[in-house]
Amino acid sequence: MSERALTPEDAARRCQDIVDRVEEAVVVEKRVLYETLSAVIARGHVLVEDVPGTGKTVLARVLAEALGLDFTRIQFTPDLLPADVTGSNIYDEHEGSFEFAQGPVFTNVALADEINRAPPKTQAALLESMEERQVSIDGTTHDLPEPFVVIATQNPVEQEGTFRLPEAQRDRFSVKTSMGYPDVDGEMGLLEMRDNRRTLAPSVDPVVTPETVLALQDLAEEIRVDEKVRRYIVDLARATRTDDRTEIGVSPRGVQRVFEAVRASAIIDGREYVTPEDVKRLARATMSHRLIMTTEATVEGVDPDTVVRAAMDSVDVPAVSPGAPSVGDSSPDSDHGTDRSAAGDGETQTGGSVADSEGDAAGSVPDSEKGSSDGAIETGDDAADTEPPEAFETTPDDQSDRADTASPELFETDGSASADEDESTADESFLSEIDDRNSDDDA
Repeated sequence: MSERALTPEDAARRCQDIVDRVEEAVVVEKRVLYETLSAVIARGHVLVEDVPGTGKTVLARVLAEALGLDFTRIQFTPDLLPADVTGSNIYDEHEGSFEFAQGPVFTNVALADEINRAPPKTQAALLESMEERQVSIDGTTHDLPEPFVVIATQNPVEQEGTFRLPEAQRDRFSVKTSMGYPDVDGEMGLLEMRDNRRTLAPSVDPVVTPETVLALQDLAEEIRVDEKVRRYIVDLARATRTDDRTEIGVSPRGVQRVFEAVRASAIIDGREYVTPEDVKRLARATMSHRLIMTTEATVEGVDPDTVVRAAMDSVDVPAVSPGAPSVGDSSPDSDHGTDRSAAGDGETQTGGSVADSEGDAAGSVPDSEKGSSDGAIETGDDAADTEPPEAFETTPDDQSDRADTASPELFETDGSASADEDESTADESFLSEIDDRNSDDDA
């Protein structure tokens, strides 16, 4: 099978092989590996923030080795210049011309180690590389190799001698993750790994090739994302913008990065489609670092993760399955406003979209009150047929009330009643004539 024709199942097996190979040399949570690998497959970049000594550099190098990619480490320092990162034109005395000397950024995996220790001018040297996959020197553009991934590490801003990353550069990282300290079992495993090797730094053999990585990235472009899931991503981003604790929420570019990351998440799980669970799993890693908190929230120490969690709590989770009908499709269940589609991969359904809620409210009306199938209101005998029997039971008081409130036409009489009155008048006249004749005979 060609690496360019991977199926989701094949991709999931290769991703599992990558994770297993990295775990042979690094003690790290699967969550961190999941988020980092999602960024790589999504053609994104990773920002790893943690205190010194937690294995950030080792994670980047071992991941590059497991992927079979070229790796370069750039140690960021206060005196590092932009040309030290991107490269520069050097004059060749023998040839009498300038030649371009590639910088360390010309690689597959560029580790920007302790990126926040360099001044903003040097940090900005990575902007074009991360966004355009190219470097422009003296008006000449040089393409970077594929695949290209920047894994930047930084110490928390509380550490001395650091420079906060510009907002524009933080927004270009698809994922921001943190390793943290391992637990007791993790540190015991770390010592066991050290005891089993004879080198200071761990190293692993490649488990895939660069062509496999490119095939995984191409496959991610084929993953289906339902319109409800897309709206879920947009609603989460908009919720971060309207939060009172944020000055700036998730940008439109950030929405695209989230979209790309969740497609990679489906690849890792071996699916051809994205579920809301993929969004929830990567929401904090893909959104938190894009938020700019207000002055009041910063003083109070509000964590951006708190804002993202609040957004997830306030936005309803759509119910999506591969076989669910598209928007506008008719089905027997849709007449009652009920969405019977199951959530993908056993996810817990915690709500529905606004449109679904309105549909459910409309669908709660009993069938007997909906009228005919074409939407017309039932009248006359048809309406009487659908009334329950007790509607016709009345009491004498009810009858008198109805007589008082009845319309005039209910009391109109027909011609038979008038004929009876004429006949009665004729009988009375005949009897009166007979009495008069008897009176004459007696006289």
